[in-house]
Amino acid sequence: MTLSVFDLFKIGIGPSSSHTVGPMRAACQFIENIQQQHVIKNIARIQITLYGSLSATGVGHATDQAVLLGLMGFHPETIDTNNNAKYLSEIEQQVLNLNLEHKIKFCSETDLIFSSESLPYHPNAMTIEAFESNGQIIYENTYYSVGGGFILEHQETSHPVSTQASIDVPFPFQNTAELLAHCEAQNSSISQIMLENEKTWLNENQIREKILSIWAVMKECIENGLSNEGILPGGLFVKRRAKKLHEMLQNHTRKELIFSSFQAMEWVNLYALAVNEENAAGGRVVTAPTNGASGIIPAVLYYYLHNDPSINEDSIVEFFLAAAAIGILCKLNASISGAEVGCQGEVGSACAMASAGLAEMFGGSPQQVENAAEIGLEHNLGLTCDPIGGLVQIPCIERNAIAAVKAINAAQMALRGDGEHHVSLDKVIQTMKETGKDMSEKYKETSKGGLAVNAIEC
Repeated sequence: MTLSVFDLFKIGIGPSSSHTVGPMRAACQFIENIQQQHVIKNIARIQITLYGSLSATGVGHATDQAVLLGLMGFHPETIDTNNNAKYLSEIEQQVLNLNLEHKIKFCSETDLIFSSESLPYHPNAMTIEAFESNGQIIYENTYYSVGGGFILEHQETSHPVSTQASIDVPFPFQNTAELLAHCEAQNSSISQIMLENEKTWLNENQIREKILSIWAVMKECIENGLSNEGILPGGLFVKRRAKKLHEMLQNHTRKELIFSSFQAMEWVNLYALAVNEENAAGGRVVTAPTNGASGIIPAVLYYYLHNDPSINEDSIVEFFLAAAAIGILCKLNASISGAEVGCQGEVGSACAMASAGLAEMFGGSPQQVENAAEIGLEHNLGLTCDPIGGLVQIPCIERNAIAAVKAINAAQMALRGDGEHHVSLDKVIQTMKETGKDMSEKYKETSKGGLAVNAIEC
């Protein structure tokens, strides 16, 4: 499998890449397949079945709404998130407008099934079936949302591929050792190796523009989070904190701010909280590499952009390319799905990516960048995914803030060293995979264990 930086960083909507973005993309793909067969007008009924983790926490993650929006033809990259309620209003009248061109009767109680069954390939599974008026099936497919907005159709599971898989890149790598070998042979940085690979699909100017456009969405998400307030949806009655905290920091009224280290940490915390509150509210976010971990990378980069005048657009591009290299390694050799390996795969991977991006941006050698990523991931091993109420709020929002600060610390430690260390990133990624296999299902985004059951009063 060959992955691109733009596979890891995708513009979408909150609150979850695997439970919201992936299912919406799957539903869009279902409708596109229907359209190719020219049978959309023959559909009289649609039935959706959610399995495993998609079923267990689907309501909290708005999986049901995401699938319906996808069947209407909306894409996570382009949907106007401010109008979701309007788009879904017809559902309350038991009407589903397929691709906004063919209306059918739809009853959520009977046509949207939350199954207790889990399918063997992946915990995040869903089946969509389309029927004629006589009950004859027109088309059906099963989809797996495997993390970060990636989806696989059932027929792809025996030989999973990406859209880039058939194209050879100049510097292929399946593990960190191969990546570092390319860097040494070419006397290049990790970001330079990634850039050459990306040129397989786009020219350098297009790559830069696309990365900067992704960064623009991240910045907008932070700024929206700093200005929006109120209660997050879902029933936990969690108050947004970012706007109030921003005002406090601007006024320097808190006693803790007499310590510069506290002040730096407060600002990084703030930016991460802003992103993840927007995500929890269903706003526009970028998978980095997932929605649940979407605040870590932008918080780190935004802080340095506002405090270091040497950082420019070249720095941003280098940051994203190096971060993506680490995210690709995590996905290829373990997982970035909380439903598969717990939050170590989401927040842990994002922390490693941010650590690597920061070390790269400040001129770290390939070995120091790898060391930064290793530190960032190693100290998130075993992190469980146990969201209260199935919502990406507690502990997810604060967890991003903690991991953003941890990423900075990891990069600083690596840059103070010479790149030599006892445990390789490859070993840590392998450990994450094995730990995920050993982890109980109740700690993998099912809300059946941990904080999800011990903090019900929240």
